[in-house]
Amino acid sequence: MSDFVPVNEPVVPASAKKYVNDALDTGWISSAGAYIGKFEEAFANTIGVKHAILTTSGTTALHLALEALEVGPDDEVILPDFTMIASVFAVMYTGAKPVFCDVEPDTYNMDPNKLEEKITPKTKAIMPVHIYGHSCDMDPILEIAAKHGISVVEDAAEIHGGTYKGKMCGSLGNISAFSFYGNKIISTGEGGMVCTDDDELAERVRSLKDLSHSKQKRFVHEKLGYNYRVTNLQAALGLGQLEHLEEFLKTKEHMANFYTERLQGIKGIRTPITKDYAKNVYWMYAILIEDEFGMSRDEFAAKLKEQGVDTRTFFVPCHEQPAVSELYPTEETFPVTEYVAERGLYLPSGLAITDEQMERVCDVIESVAV
Repeated sequence: MSDFVPVNEPVVPASAKKYVNDALDTGWISSAGAYIGKFEEAFANTIGVKHAILTTSGTTALHLALEALEVGPDDEVILPDFTMIASVFAVMYTGAKPVFCDVEPDTYNMDPNKLEEKITPKTKAIMPVHIYGHSCDMDPILEIAAKHGISVVEDAAEIHGGTYKGKMCGSLGNISAFSFYGNKIISTGEGGMVCTDDDELAERVRSLKDLSHSKQKRFVHEKLGYNYRVTNLQAALGLGQLEHLEEFLKTKEHMANFYTERLQGIKGIRTPITKDYAKNVYWMYAILIEDEFGMSRDEFAAKLKEQGVDTRTFFVPCHEQPAVSELYPTEETFPVTEYVAERGLYLPSGLAITDEQMERVCDVIESVAV
């Protein structure tokens, strides 16, 4: 379908292609090479942290962050019930129990007012997730964590360049994790980054991601480690993209303003908000199909797809996931998460989207609105 509008299409700048070709031409195609260090340094400088360590995905970045904090069996990690399942799986990889917290009805982020009641003597970490490019309300989360002596792991997979009260997301907790999956603002195809100011945590992450080689003698492994190394090719791609971050953020802002202006008058569609404390980077333009719209979210998505407009529904509540509920069954309800998960989807939001494509998306939405 020639006029099909995909939910995401990335942009690969010429500089990124140049760096990748240089890595190919020089033969540095594996987990050594200059671009790995260059990308890590540039990303650390962008986020405003001492250490940035490349890894194979956002999931493994979270896993390494938790392992560096020595989270393990008999521990608990509190995280939002509304998040991508990778956040939960990273906790489960350590043997710890995920404990879910409901979210705010307007940002879909962890609700700080519902956080403290989840803390037990087993709570080892809190994992706020910055959803869809809007930061969590971090001050109360950090205050609660400090009060109880609990570490904070920021899941910053979706918020490259976003800020909270002027500070870069990913620099606020004890340690953070980013994703560079193909639909992220900065992409390496697959990849992730762990960020921290803590020298000891950074050292643990670097060791764990490279099979925990002994400092005294290589190929001696005193601890369980992981092969989470990234190639120089991916780092070259990431560095080339990072150089265009501000340009990408302007594209996202334009996209959000365009959609909001066109859709604000349609009854039953709730468009995204931005709190005063946040710089929203609109990783995806996420909307709710309220009851007043006259059809369900799934019916709406199907009608859009029939006319060539691709969408993605919101995440399924974590406590309902079979892989989670079989191990950690609960009778608890999470009303806000359940509400938004049933009604939410995001529109085509990739960096390559054009005004013409957004016009088409909005025209189709108007045509199916009842």
